[in-house]
Amino acid sequence: MIEWMPLRTGVRPVPQPVATPLVWAGAFGGALVLVALLNGLVGPGRPALALAALSLLAAVLGLCARFTAAPGTAVLCWLFLNAFGIPPMGTLTWAGHRDTTWLGCLLAATLAGTALSRVAHARAAYHRLAPGGTRPGRHGR
Repeated sequence: MIEWMPLRTGVRPVPQPVATPLVWAGAFGGALVLVALLNGLVGPGRPALALAALSLLAAVLGLCARFTAAPGTAVLCWLFLNAFGIPPMGTLTWAGHRDTTWLGCLLAATLAGTALSRVAHARAAYHRLAPGGTRPGRHGR
């Protein structure tokens, strides 16, 4: 009996993460635009909304970044949140517990995005390398 097997053009490598300086440039520009947009639409003084939006931005940037880019991404997003997301505008302040929580939230979002991306890429690579396109434990067809 002849068993037909799909011909593959070769092994597709796991995508490489984006260079850290490019991720940080994206964090700088994205946070600037996002905070300005939020201040223009809903007004300043809504740090919870700005934190949620910047956490989402940090997670999206984490999807294409290395783990080493996470601290810098979180700090850049926090700088815009602290300087322009809360009154007085343009002034960096440090309110111990609040800012530590904000930095932790932004760092966790970036790390979660990066971890999710790495797991998805590893899972896809595992499925590509499995013999016959099937996973162990499953019988093909």
